[in-house]
Amino acid sequence: MRQVRIGIDVGGTFTDAVAIDNATYEIIAQEKIPTTHAAKEGVAEGIITILQNILQKNHIAPEEVVFIAHGTTQATNALLEGDVAVTGVLAMGSGLESGRAKTASDVGDIPLAPGKALRTLHDYVETEDAPSAAAEIREKLAGLKERGAEVIVATESFGVDDATNESFVMKLAREMGLYATGGHEVSQLYGLRVRTRTAVINGSLIPKMMETADMTEACVKRSGITASLMIMRCDGGVMTVDEVRRRPILTMLSGLAAGVAGVLMYERLSDGIFLEAGGTSTDISVVKDGRVMVRYGELGGHKTYLSSLDVRTLGVAGGSMIRVENGKITDVGPRSAHIAGLAYEVFSPPLEQPQLELVSPLKDDAPVYAALAGRDGRRVSLTLAGAANLLGTVPEGDYACSQEGQEAARIAWGTLGEALGCSAEEAARQAMDLAAEKIWAIVARLIREYELSPQVLCLAGGGGSGGVIVPYLGQKKNVPWKIVKNAPIISTIGVAMAMVREVVERTVVQPTEEDIRAIRREAMERVLRSGAQEATVEIAIEIDKQANILRAVAMGATELKQADAAAAELTPEELKAIAVQSLNLPATQVTEAAATGAWHVFDGRYQKKLFGLITTGEKHLVRVLNRKGVICLQREGLGAIVATKATLTSELEGLLEDTIEYGTVGGELPGLFAYYGEKQLDLCGLATREQVLDLMKMETEFLPEDEKIIVLAVK
Repeated sequence: MRQVRIGIDVGGTFTDAVAIDNATYEIIAQEKIPTTHAAKEGVAEGIITILQNILQKNHIAPEEVVFIAHGTTQATNALLEGDVAVTGVLAMGSGLESGRAKTASDVGDIPLAPGKALRTLHDYVETEDAPSAAAEIREKLAGLKERGAEVIVATESFGVDDATNESFVMKLAREMGLYATGGHEVSQLYGLRVRTRTAVINGSLIPKMMETADMTEACVKRSGITASLMIMRCDGGVMTVDEVRRRPILTMLSGLAAGVAGVLMYERLSDGIFLEAGGTSTDISVVKDGRVMVRYGELGGHKTYLSSLDVRTLGVAGGSMIRVENGKITDVGPRSAHIAGLAYEVFSPPLEQPQLELVSPLKDDAPVYAALAGRDGRRVSLTLAGAANLLGTVPEGDYACSQEGQEAARIAWGTLGEALGCSAEEAARQAMDLAAEKIWAIVARLIREYELSPQVLCLAGGGGSGGVIVPYLGQKKNVPWKIVKNAPIISTIGVAMAMVREVVERTVVQPTEEDIRAIRREAMERVLRSGAQEATVEIAIEIDKQANILRAVAMGATELKQADAAAAELTPEELKAIAVQSLNLPATQVTEAAATGAWHVFDGRYQKKLFGLITTGEKHLVRVLNRKGVICLQREGLGAIVATKATLTSELEGLLEDTIEYGTVGGELPGLFAYYGEKQLDLCGLATREQVLDLMKMETEFLPEDEKIIVLAVK
């Protein structure tokens, strides 16, 4: 029986679904319907409708579905629209901490959007043992409820170390018919004010999200699918519906995360900038060493402990309109043809006797956006999609390519060019150059912030307008680029391909081996509770020395994947050819340095020259490929060992001794990656030699003594 993965992406306008063969990753089917905001069961009705469509039309039996997930903008929209619950904070403290805890836990109303705010109420109980103060706590909860609180947040200065008091308050609140959450449920980091604020946002979303989660889960069960329904998280992973009921905050911004998950899991991008361009905006994010980049989010200008993908959004995309002022093109966007209610010039029949108009897409806009009116009364917008098609930079066969629309684009841009005193192509190039510079400013900033190597940098385009934005930008900046497979539905594919993900963070100064063991255990327990199969779980440990944060990131699949017959192992010659192409070196300078399990390590030797004259010695570029030819690591190599479990510690100590850089503040570890069996371990987040040795000891504890292990030290 075949195995099928289904992803459903609930957007503000449309709901999309895709079915993917779990063995071959081929697209079996895709569907699109309007999002059912006004229906009795809300967006859940659209989810079940599109699910039934994709099952019935493509003869997919419910028992064939091994994974089903949906992404939603509901939490984000609820915050933007102020559709959140009044939240009461009941804080606790005692002794010297009492005054500070009372003040820090009163976070006040949180601004959401112009004229919208998350209303909070606050009360305080001085106690170090909540059960002994049960009567006072009930009285305070009743007071918060009477004042309008629908949700209670229990918070205490050191609740992350012992959640007994917070859990007791949550229990009493639920007995009184209130929704409840605690600071320890959203973060294990110290910082009472930020943790309480994060818990307040989480709590305010619980009533609405629980209602939708209940309806959606019931709908999926009625379809006969036995696989657990999973929901997209803001960090690119998925979680169970039960976790959504507890931590709905994790679904915020999950729409932005879906596209990155798609390019990571489906396209297998290991290093690059992903640009997902739609009609109005482009989302820009980073993939480095096969991992997404994550940062703490903000709301209303206030920091939270919500870890979400670092996605930068710019109001420039395929439908962006052209601003014309004083006879010159001055800007592109942020308004788009969609917002103005106008057709794209390139996807419309050519206008007869077109006249240039400067319009206001929204009521308060100045009339500076270029549109055209034809003799027959039809009106169209000049767009970046039209400019790129006219210039011939949209790849043939791309979703945004319209060869038959080039004449319409030429007429439209010729009309603008005539008004500006230039040709159609010159006007189009001016617009595309403005757009490229705006996007490149963000791309260049991300390259600097995440220290991306120019040698491996690739611009990957997704979304319906990826072919409009990315090829032109890549050509202009002389950066390699590509359009990902199935670019228009890459976000929906990302939902279908996403892995279960859990992050555990703790404030720890100089973590010990036991600290690392404990956080690994907790991360494993959480990811298993969220639906992952233990045999598929990988855990990365990160240590932030500056912030004293110990972090464990666990990822796993909901099912044990069947052997992939469709993607047979490549021959050594085929693997080397891929490495040679990636390294851009002569084949004679590339060798397979080591192999174990699923992994093949290729070494590219070259000499770097200064000013074309002086050589700086032989350098090594590393490419690690899996057995299917996917490049999983591309860095400059510093050293490597091939060891067995029995010899690992001594050989690893030697590698570290050779590659640690010593300065005025001690030694700095190189980037470290380990490979064995099917596993790739990223050790770059560790801070000391002892932590590396301890973690490798933990990871290899149950391996056979003769298991072959490769460890790479890289820049």
